[in-house]
Amino acid sequence: MESIKANIERIRNDIAAAALKSGRLPSDVKLMAVTKTVDDERIRQAIDAGVDLIGENYVQEAQRKMDILGRTVPWHFIGRLQTNKAKFAVRLFDMIHSVDRIELVSELDKRSKSAGCMAKILIEVNLSGELTKSGVPKENVFDLVRQAAAFDNISIQGLMTMPPWFDDPEDSRPYFTELRVLKEAVAALRIHGVEMNELSMGMSADYAVAVQEGATIVRIGRSLFGERPVRPR
Repeated sequence: MESIKANIERIRNDIAAAALKSGRLPSDVKLMAVTKTVDDERIRQAIDAGVDLIGENYVQEAQRKMDILGRTVPWHFIGRLQTNKAKFAVRLFDMIHSVDRIELVSELDKRSKSAGCMAKILIEVNLSGELTKSGVPKENVFDLVRQAAAFDNISIQGLMTMPPWFDDPEDSRPYFTELRVLKEAVAALRIHGVEMNELSMGMSADYAVAVQEGATIVRIGRSLFGERPVRPR
């Protein structure tokens, strides 16, 4: 089994090649280690080896890991966030990737105001129309962005998506292209409080294609840590 450090070096090389192929700088892309089900020591190794971000799916699990590992790198929330966990999320995470409804925006704004902070968020977009995936439909993105931008303690930083699973990563390209075009269209509106600096897209199977299409954050789990252990039922 390759070491985590070696995996990160390989992924960084892939990112650099993809970025340069599309006329971008490798430094334009941040490598997120997705740490769902990953044990603390392996996460520590990834941090020591230089990942840019940690991505967690569950608020309580992230709190436990932060208490042990510290916050030497930014922690981002990438799972589906329930409104009753917003009060914890705004204090724990540097960015929340999975915002897809105005009720959650409102709760994040209220909790951020109470905490004296600004909630940096990404709008999650469901481009495939799959019912099993979270995200706002493409046709509703502009309305949600406008509504969210009206809240004082919300800072919209960009968009996030997860395409369907394909054996061939090239099949994911149209979804990544579509999100980039959508980001550019939102940015062109010049809405106050909307930055559109980030595109969170691309995972272990297709991150190189995502980088070619403009990803600024790639979310890598399996290619970095190996296959997840099968937990007993």
